[in-house]
Amino acid sequence: MLYNLSMSNVANSKYENAILYLCKQQGGVLRGKKKLAKLLYYLDFDRYEYKESTKSITGDTYTALPMGPVPDHFMQIVQQLEKTGKLQKETQEDSPGYNPTEVYICKSEPDMSVFDEDEKAILNRVFTVYGHLNGKQLEDLTHAEAPYVGTELSKEIAYDLAFYRGTDFSELSTA
Repeated sequence: MLYNLSMSNVANSKYENAILYLCKQQGGVLRGKKKLAKLLYYLDFDRYEYKESTKSITGDTYTALPMGPVPDHFMQIVQQLEKTGKLQKETQEDSPGYNPTEVYICKSEPDMSVFDEDEKAILNRVFTVYGHLNGKQLEDLTHAEAPYVGTELSKEIAYDLAFYRGTDFSELSTA
């Protein structure tokens, strides 16, 4: 897989399989570009904060945009998944006057062997806690958190701000 140099820190295999996992957990269909972006944000910032690991799963950076945190390279990863036939992206018109919804359809099982036990726990947590929410609900949640609030629009969000979110990891247990 060839990616541009700005993606040198991105963990391609984990990134791809995280997207496939999140899509698969949604019944094989994940509705909304915004929802996918926010689930990836929670995945990376939760992992960074969990056990003070200071590691993200995807390795991506996030920018504070008007609709909340957005991973800088996720659309490139989605395109790669599409090229390899692991993911299908469709555009659906939902309601007049609204932008069409991007729908991601999982065509391949995620390879969970690329994740360690803590990463698997975070993947499950993100799906359980946030997976039922729509893009607007996730946008509202991220807008209330320190990483977004403490970052100027169009600037990179510092991962260290994850420690100011007050995330409750008490429901997580790993072997």
